Amino acid sequence: MQTTYKTGPYGGRQSRSMSTSDNEPIRFDTKIAVLLRDDLEPWQRLNVTAFLVSGLGATLPEVVGEPYADADGIPYLPMFRQPVMIFEGGKETLAAAHGRALVRALPRAVFTSDLFATGNDRDNRAAVRAVPTADLDLVGLAVYGPRNGVDKVFKGARMHP
Repeated sequence: MQTTYKTGPYGGRQSRSMSTSDNEPIRFDTKIAVLLRDDLEPWQRLNVTAFLVSGLGATLPEVVGEPYADADGIPYLPMFRQPVMIFEGGKETLAAAHGRALVRALPRAVFTSDLFATGNDRDNRAAVRAVPTADLDLVGLAVYGPRNGVDKVFKGARMHP
């Protein structure tokens, strides 16, 4: 087993345990996780998840793997290098997780209920900026960081069914 280290954009050393053999599974010391409010419609859950994880992939290059290609050599875009865990919880669970993510200074993305009424990035950013942190009506939160840190942030949430 070989472990590689590098410094992440949010400080600190980030590691990824990598097997020395192509046959052994790759284990990550980090976790990508999304917490969705449990009262969302199915289409909203999918939409919120897609928006939230796009923020992580755009900002944290270490979470993105190598490009894909099929047997005919047709190229495809790279995707996350590790699974994305999806959780759900009530409004209070989401607010508590958001507070813990802030205290731990973990990279995070938020989706508020106001964003369902907007139709573009500029208006989305304005809608979030208009509301103080404590008053955000969160419907989704994505977090990336050390596995144990993300687990502590999402304490009280349950795996999405």
